[in-house]
Amino acid sequence: MNLNLNTDRMLAHIDGPVGYMTFNNPPRHNALSLEMWGGIADILDHFEGNDQVRVVVMSGAGGKAFISGADITEFNKTRDNAAQAETYGQASARGSRALTSLTKPLIAKVTGYCIGGGLATALQADVRFATPDSTFGIPAAKLGLGYDYEGLAKLSRICGPARARDILFSARFLTAAEAFDAGIVQFVVERDAIDAEVESYCDRISHNAPLTIKAAKAAVNAFERDGQAEEIQAVREMVRACFDSADYKEGRTAFAEKRRPNFTGS
Repeated sequence: MNLNLNTDRMLAHIDGPVGYMTFNNPPRHNALSLEMWGGIADILDHFEGNDQVRVVVMSGAGGKAFISGADITEFNKTRDNAAQAETYGQASARGSRALTSLTKPLIAKVTGYCIGGGLATALQADVRFATPDSTFGIPAAKLGLGYDYEGLAKLSRICGPARARDILFSARFLTAAEAFDAGIVQFVVERDAIDAEVESYCDRISHNAPLTIKAAKAAVNAFERDGQAEEIQAVREMVRACFDSADYKEGRTAFAEKRRPNFTGS
């Protein structure tokens, strides 16, 4: 099902329980533009509120890149002065919040370049797939750019401070094998198989209990952020909701009857 959220540079559709978001700027290797940041927020907000969607996949169009970074060619129009930079920052912040606040599993399917803001975006996914020819890096040191705390903290938590320093200081590109070794990606799959592998993985997730997955994601996120008391309490309430749910009863019944459970998220 195609959605009316599609723009020239952002595509969205739903196939069964899976919501798909595609960065669609192939001539610029899917470099992120102001328009795309707005599209990310709109699409993910829709998926968050759609009970049919149980897992979300983000990928880049064209096969050559996931995201190659920010679209620097538009900076003269969108970040030429302080006021424009503030507007751009608000749009990118809204898109980033949509990525970090999504309560459903988010899968990144990386084919080709995953650079700068592309890597930062991919790191917001819960699970990352990549093809063997994919390339990862943050070349900020070659451009004189600065990265904010949150983005670098995420990189450091995932691959460790020492590897993060190497990636940032050297501004070098990592192969998919190196990214796998660093924990940046969880699965490296050949190009001719990655679509089927991601679909199979999403099918597995979509048949599991949504409330359990929501609580698990919240718990891991809280751990990553050294969760405060309020956040930990919210996770406890989610866990309590699991035990009070119809899905918990369905899971036990299906186990006893030796059949696949039919979870509804209630």
